[in-house]
Amino acid sequence: MKKFIVVFLVGVLFSTVLIKQQVHAQNVVDGVYLKENIPGKRPIPFPHLREADILWTKKIWQVIDCREKINHPFYYPTVDMDDRRSLISLFIYGINNEGLTAYKDDEFKDFYTRDEVYAKFDALPDTSWVPDPNTGEMTQKIIEREIKYDEVLQYEIKEQWYFDKQHSTLKVRILGICPIRKYMDIETGQIRKVRAFWIYFDEARPLMANQEVFNRHNDAQRISFDDLFFQRRFESYITRESNVYDNREIVQYLSGLNTLLEAERIKQEIFEFEHDLWEY
Repeated sequence: MKKFIVVFLVGVLFSTVLIKQQVHAQNVVDGVYLKENIPGKRPIPFPHLREADILWTKKIWQVIDCREKINHPFYYPTVDMDDRRSLISLFIYGINNEGLTAYKDDEFKDFYTRDEVYAKFDALPDTSWVPDPNTGEMTQKIIEREIKYDEVLQYEIKEQWYFDKQHSTLKVRILGICPIRKYMDIETGQIRKVRAFWIYFDEARPLMANQEVFNRHNDAQRISFDDLFFQRRFESYITRESNVYDNREIVQYLSGLNTLLEAERIKQEIFEFEHDLWEY
């Protein structure tokens, strides 16, 4: 009887200590306050547009290079943190857990499966023959692979510029985003660039609105990925405009420095269009 009482008391004491540790772990906050702004944020809805109010439009494709300092929030962190993740990590999370659709091209008609997306990053499980430590015989072993987020160095965005006569303003709206993977091909030893998949921007906005982005000036005033795009806090260069030649890219008819000059010409053309609408 005494042994039973002793065991019972030890069990109660152990359970009490375990409960206290769990409560203590739940009360640990990495900061002086709980973050509620970004996690509960909703994207700002776009205004309704009537076709009769749109006098002029042009589709533009631009590339965001993550190696530029202003674009670092798209690239870092290369490994997920508690409150931060890179844009490609967010997209992969959305595909795996939130039903985010990965499209094959910028027409947003055909889509990839989850395994096809992972195949774009050479991240599907593979098998290899290894010797058994006990028998010495060769056996097959499954090798798990992961997506290397640091290989996504660029993003291509498809956007549409339009003039709204109802508000007399020239505006732009992003239609899609495409991560561009840059890696070394082991077989050929050459650097390759591939467009991984396209994400329809409107579908991804709720997900991006709930993911905060690092603010180098103030940790208490972080914004979301949706704000980053909405407020145009990035640097990019034009690679293509809608044209009669199957929407061909600039590099298909120019090379070298001339591609940058052509991109600036297209940008200047859009600026002058808006400027010429007004009288001074």
